[in-house]
Amino acid sequence: MKIDNPPRKPFVARGSGVKRCDGCRLPTDVCICQWRKVVQSRCEFWLLTHCYELYKPTNTGRLILDSIANTRIFEWSRTEPTQDLLDALQNDRYVPCLVFPAGEDYEHRMLKQVPADGRIPVFIILDGTWRQARRMFRHSRYLQHLPVIEPETDRLSRYQLRRSTVEEHLCTAEVAVALLEQAGDQAAAEHLEGYFERFNASYIASRRRWAKQER
Repeated sequence: MKIDNPPRKPFVARGSGVKRCDGCRLPTDVCICQWRKVVQSRCEFWLLTHCYELYKPTNTGRLILDSIANTRIFEWSRTEPTQDLLDALQNDRYVPCLVFPAGEDYEHRMLKQVPADGRIPVFIILDGTWRQARRMFRHSRYLQHLPVIEPETDRLSRYQLRRSTVEEHLCTAEVAVALLEQAGDQAAAEHLEGYFERFNASYIASRRRWAKQER
């Protein structure tokens, strides 16, 4: 498990003074590291992460890193992608697919199903807010040649820490669960979903404790 670009600055927003576990980044009293386990999958995930997300403890991309083998995290740049990312995109072992909702102006790039040509399917998830992800998708020229795949799911988001105004907008971990199900890897999907649900519940419990202490 490798983070190809470390965070450039510490988390300093609300909650930054809470004592956190170095592993799961949750408050130490609700640490979930004992349930952290990496499982194999026929697919891989590369998270192209906005710099603002790298150091947020509420970011769920880390849950994929902690759960699915060979997951990689790259820091997104509009004009200066890392050489590691560019090399990975050119590696013939992989079939990289950009994860994004379908759109008429790039319909020719859309895939109907997960590639199965003997190479390793890779899902590149744009890890940021919905507004950030749209900008990343539209303005990263080095991604414009990639096929695009949309998660096929009717699930609504259960992520309670940072709510979108649209219930169909899933958080990063939920997107990965949907893609694993779509690829037929139910065991990996259930493992990641279970870890995500524990993370979500533990974080909510810790926030309720903070709220009681502040009264």
